[in-house]
Amino acid sequence: METHLIPEILRRLEIPGHVEISAGNGGLPLAKIKTPWSTAEIYLHGAHVTHFQKNGEPPLLFMSRQSHFKNGEPVRGGVPVIFPWFGNRDGEPSHGFARIAEWQLVKTSANTDGAVTLHFALPKISGREQWNDLRTEFIVTVADTLTMELTSANEACDETFEIENCLHTYFHVGDIGAVSISGLETLPFDDFAFGANGARRAAENAVLKITQETNRVYFDSPQTVEIRDEKWKRAIRVEKFHSQSTVVWNPWTTQKLPDDFDPAEHAHMVCVESGNVKQNKISLAPEKTFNLKVVVSSKSF
Repeated sequence: METHLIPEILRRLEIPGHVEISAGNGGLPLAKIKTPWSTAEIYLHGAHVTHFQKNGEPPLLFMSRQSHFKNGEPVRGGVPVIFPWFGNRDGEPSHGFARIAEWQLVKTSANTDGAVTLHFALPKISGREQWNDLRTEFIVTVADTLTMELTSANEACDETFEIENCLHTYFHVGDIGAVSISGLETLPFDDFAFGANGARRAAENAVLKITQETNRVYFDSPQTVEIRDEKWKRAIRVEKFHSQSTVVWNPWTTQKLPDDFDPAEHAHMVCVESGNVKQNKISLAPEKTFNLKVVVSSKSF
């Protein structure tokens, strides 16, 4: 998609010096954001944040060099929006349809404090009529922090929706062997690595170090999580609101993945995902709204 093919409705949402709409990888529409502290990029495909970088720091988000940028396929890396289910369902896209849908960019604003906010809406999708009464929005604020809010409102008169949500954030690290993750030490978890099939494990009472394939779901875990990266001397904080589940994932070289991920790249990423999945899924009654909010920040040490 050439730049001049960007629809006028998107052009009107540009803010000179702050928000530019262009054709990204695969020709997909891309919003580029600039603030006094940082830069970011968000694709309309999946409302997918693929880049956030503070001035003078390495990128905060990991992106696979082999990621696909195609309609109907998920992007590998950044912050996939997992909704309205987590994991696999027979005959359905893994992790829901939100991450492969074309979201609508409905509003942009540059705040007086320098922050930039983009509002995305998940449109009604043909073949998904059972979800039509669920109005879903994704709001991203870029500043010296990255703030993401996924909001769902049940506009049905008499139907309760059972939903799962998760901001599946891939963090970029200097060396996975020099990373420790704190905030989850006292929590049991379900283990999905190495064919463990969700076996419940006892709390380890120690910071988590990734030394092999890791795929854990921590339940009832609203705590802030910190990723300490000794190679880049950076601490990343994942502060969350209305999130009861935390997922930690690194495929190492042993988990079989599609061709959009080079196993060698496991050394430079770790996913710390915030949401509400499995036993923490949400029952959203008629006329009720649920807001998942995650604030990502970093500091040098």
